[in-house]
Amino acid sequence: MVADCTTVWNDCLEIVKESVGEENFNTWFKPIVPLRVEGDVLTIQVPSQFFYEWLEDNYVTVLKKAVHKAIGPDGRLEYSVIVDSGNTQNPPVTVNYPNGMNGKRANGADTDYSPFTFRALNPQTVNSRLNPSYSFDNFVEGDCNRLARSAGVAVAKKPGVTSFNPLMLYGGVGVGKTHLVQAIGNEIKNNMPDKIVLYVDQNDFTTQFLNALQNHKLQEFQNFYLQVDLLILDDVQFLAGREKTQEMFFHIFNQLHQSGKQVIMTSDCPPRDMKGFQERLLSRFKWGLTADLQEPDFETKLAIIHRKMQADGIDIPTEVAEYLAYSVDTNLRDMEGVLNSLIFHATLLKKEIDLDLAKEVLKNIIREIQSDVSVDFIQKTVSEYFKVDLDAMKGKVKKREIVIPRQVAMYFCKRYTQLTLALIGENFGGRDHSTVIHALESVEDMMKTDSNFKASVEELGKKLKMRMN
Repeated sequence: MVADCTTVWNDCLEIVKESVGEENFNTWFKPIVPLRVEGDVLTIQVPSQFFYEWLEDNYVTVLKKAVHKAIGPDGRLEYSVIVDSGNTQNPPVTVNYPNGMNGKRANGADTDYSPFTFRALNPQTVNSRLNPSYSFDNFVEGDCNRLARSAGVAVAKKPGVTSFNPLMLYGGVGVGKTHLVQAIGNEIKNNMPDKIVLYVDQNDFTTQFLNALQNHKLQEFQNFYLQVDLLILDDVQFLAGREKTQEMFFHIFNQLHQSGKQVIMTSDCPPRDMKGFQERLLSRFKWGLTADLQEPDFETKLAIIHRKMQADGIDIPTEVAEYLAYSVDTNLRDMEGVLNSLIFHATLLKKEIDLDLAKEVLKNIIREIQSDVSVDFIQKTVSEYFKVDLDAMKGKVKKREIVIPRQVAMYFCKRYTQLTLALIGENFGGRDHSTVIHALESVEDMMKTDSNFKASVEELGKKLKMRMN
């Protein structure tokens, strides 16, 4: 019987191929396994309940035509649906459903669903779930995010038309991913009011999907998302391991993309590093542009600080902004929290914001290490570690083997002392404020690109901390 059912199903597939495209054929018909033919009934096995429902909703007519030609006018189709894939000890669990050629589902319900919470969307009234305060104007551009922002602007001007579809933005916590994708959404919503824009994080998407699955509303769920012109899915990495949710998103993605709709996603890592995802889904993530947002550099942090404070009507002194830019080494969300705390305490205490207030108020929040470690000790420790002359390192010598240790010493002076940039420069041959900034940036850049150099700096940091403890 196996050979007979395989032959019958192959005959059906030849007919199906004439009616569906190659991609749909590969997606929806190749995974099907013929099980048996008993009289006029052909039984086929499909990999999931969702798979079965999709075939019933989209290919009943095609299947009816194929089965009637392969078996005869009385031919019928039965599904064996895998509801539990099992494991090495336990075989898969399946449920048999008849084909809905008569317009009914296996449970006797009409193929038309009852009213669903996901109704038809109106561009004028739909809740896009966007924060209107996120815009390109208040998104500070720097080397850390320039590519991502430029791609975002291009997408906002021509959603679904550029080659940046999908647009995948990735980076660590608090680097501005959500701000940027919502800025794109707000720009499109404001300039193209006929477009339906929707921002959703993966947790909400997954919850909605599971509710739809439990209530047999998958078609309504999908139809809701297929109305969207711009779909923004935040934190897509958390779909890892969620096979059914990925399967649904795969089909939504395909149809939106084929319809010229724009898809934007954020993640904490690039697609190549994602684990627990279907390969076919990861391949689609790479179709458009993948751009990263990195931790902001010193200059970008300064710009963010000044813009935030200006928006609140506060003029922050340069030395305070620099102090915060180097002391807050976590992420931009923490930086905003620090600034809000500083503003609150200045208002409460009725004081001007200055360096002393910043250090006093924020000592339990920012990276401030109270110690009696001196510039002299740092300079001596660094010169001994790199085996360079101490006076040369403190002086004007510009040889590379001297410059790098000098920059490292400046880096630790800023990190472990209370000195301003200008005073640090004074301790290294009377160098100015901008030279110290360059030294700090150079050390940070080298740590990102040279693992051996980074290890040396970390080892030195441990030596200095031992003195402080």
